[in-house]
Amino acid sequence: MPAELLPPARTYLFVPGTRPERFDKALASGADRVVLDLEDAVAADDKATARGAIAKWFETATAEDRSRIVVRINDADSTWFTGDLSASRDAGVASVLLPKAESADQIAATQTALPGASVLALIESARGVAQVDSVAAAGASRLVFGTLDFALDLDMDISTDPSGLAYAASRIAIASRVAGLPAPVAGVTPQLDDEARLLCDLADARRLGFGAKLCIHPRQVQPIHAALRPSAEALDWARRVLIADAASPGAARLDGRMVDRPVVLQAQRTLALARD
Repeated sequence: MPAELLPPARTYLFVPGTRPERFDKALASGADRVVLDLEDAVAADDKATARGAIAKWFETATAEDRSRIVVRINDADSTWFTGDLSASRDAGVASVLLPKAESADQIAATQTALPGASVLALIESARGVAQVDSVAAAGASRLVFGTLDFALDLDMDISTDPSGLAYAASRIAIASRVAGLPAPVAGVTPQLDDEARLLCDLADARRLGFGAKLCIHPRQVQPIHAALRPSAEALDWARRVLIADAASPGAARLDGRMVDRPVVLQAQRTLALARD
């Protein structure tokens, strides 16, 4: 299925651009998107090597696999930005993740260099949060919250208490909704062997309006998918809502409650989330 017809991704799994032997393994993990990283996971001296590895992989990858790839380029103020854009265009990259997104101009510059590509905007600074409305309205395809860098920017310790992220997360979620974008993507959980923490972080993000999460290890993917999948009871309720509404549009009742438009929309949304 073409990328534009796929439901919004739930998981974005990072892989260093210098580890091409992991690209196919990451796709096999079941992650909705795989992020081939040219930024934080790649040392300055290895940037060109990473670009070459990604370009070589794209030469033989199937169209379906290519549609699931996002390339995280370096930020617009870096010395590698222009080269990353050129390499991504030449390789046929269709989706990039722009770190340290802080202005509409950065989104525009990326889109100009990569016509037709989608640009995910990584909000990870106080300035990025302050400008998030203009970033969202500038043509970004989705907003992503870089929680670790944001906490660093504000000298905030979120290792035991992430409540300081709530204001920024809410701003990002509201900006996404106003701009008509999919629900934003929550930041990483760095604790690799702590599924309880992973799911707690996901639940906190969901309460604030987020609909997906960044992953840094394949073992994080399936627990997130399972947590986002509606229960059997919820799916049954959603199906019964739509049946009732079809039988009596605008005037249906179910389990003693009126089935109005918001209820129907919630049922449709619930069924849309029922995927592996």
